[in-house]
Amino acid sequence: MTIETPPAGSKSHARLPGGIWALGFVSMFMDISSEMIHALLPIYLVTVLGTSTLTVGFIEGIAEATANITKIFSGVLSDWLGKRKLLTALGYGLAAFTKPIFPLAAGVGWVVVARFIDRIGKGVRDAPRDALIADLAPEDLRGASFGLRQALDTVGAFVGPLAAIVLMSLSSDNFRFVFWIAVIPAFISLAVMIFAVREPARHEADAKPRLRLADAKRLSGRFWTVVGVATILTLARFSDAFLILRSQNAGIPVALVPAVMVVMNIFYALGAYPAGVLSDRIGRGGLLAVGIVCLIVADLFLALGTTISLVMIGVVFWGLHMALTQGLFASLVADTAPEDLRGTAFGVFNFAGGIAMLIAGVLAGGLWDAYGPSATYLCGAALALVALIGLVLSHRRIKKLHPESVRRGRKGGKWLRN
Repeated sequence: MTIETPPAGSKSHARLPGGIWALGFVSMFMDISSEMIHALLPIYLVTVLGTSTLTVGFIEGIAEATANITKIFSGVLSDWLGKRKLLTALGYGLAAFTKPIFPLAAGVGWVVVARFIDRIGKGVRDAPRDALIADLAPEDLRGASFGLRQALDTVGAFVGPLAAIVLMSLSSDNFRFVFWIAVIPAFISLAVMIFAVREPARHEADAKPRLRLADAKRLSGRFWTVVGVATILTLARFSDAFLILRSQNAGIPVALVPAVMVVMNIFYALGAYPAGVLSDRIGRGGLLAVGIVCLIVADLFLALGTTISLVMIGVVFWGLHMALTQGLFASLVADTAPEDLRGTAFGVFNFAGGIAMLIAGVLAGGLWDAYGPSATYLCGAALALVALIGLVLSHRRIKKLHPESVRRGRKGGKWLRN
């Protein structure tokens, strides 16, 4: 099996299309909204509504699994309809109109409903959006395009918690007040999506007359290798909610807990775009391996750290891991899928990740309740090591079966390499 990436060309410093920037800002504003809520939600559930850590893990696992499982259907539908923008806008709209439920929720049940519907919106939008980015991006700037979208998304992911800290301080820890303010950027995101993003006209002509199960057979072995490695890694990287709970466990005051997400996402945002650009030039595989190693280091600090400083070092490495893996996996899906099946490919990729996320959330919460946070993060480190071994073994098999292709590249591309 092989994983192929496009060659870096003379356009490596060219300006990215405006649609890529617009989609990046759409992601940024929605993430500001979501992270203002999610940075506080685990603590709100445990300290205000009285739920257990296992319940938090179950809610997060169900929420993320719902999002990722929904993506397979929206991805296939976007290929069939040839209207990626329509589905993307629908997903962002659903998420925006769901945000007011959080401050209005009177109990855990309503929070679960809100989280569930919000994640359905994410599931509807993400696969078509990623396929739309792949359609808009020049082939030799694909890594940079996904990196830019991921970087702007992550800017929102640290601005959101930072805003939550300020608003919690100003409002004397009024959770509902912060949740209401979070509604505003959600609707800004929806407006940018509707008015600033244009879909390539070719989708209208390329739409398929019917869905065919046989199309799945056109997804290559290279694509399934990407899915396999990413799925194992998702098992190792459970919900960010556990980072928040770990920081509180280490002694960070409730009002400052969102700072954990700020720190993590600063390093995520700073690294995502450079990682995408670099992957266009040298290949994706080596950077992925470094990213997995960063997760292992993060887990060890989070498992064994006894002070706030050590826990925060783990948070920094977690952010570096995200920067070096998330955009690259999206680029690899685009690299290895047929153009007319990109939506389906992103849907399948995220479906596998959704199942893994559900398992990871329940596993992490159960280990935490039974044995404490150290057991949770040591388990994550072990699973990340399995993912790293799988990545290395797949590369060695490539070299063994196709030594000349690996040395020279095929069709001008770069193979996955250490």
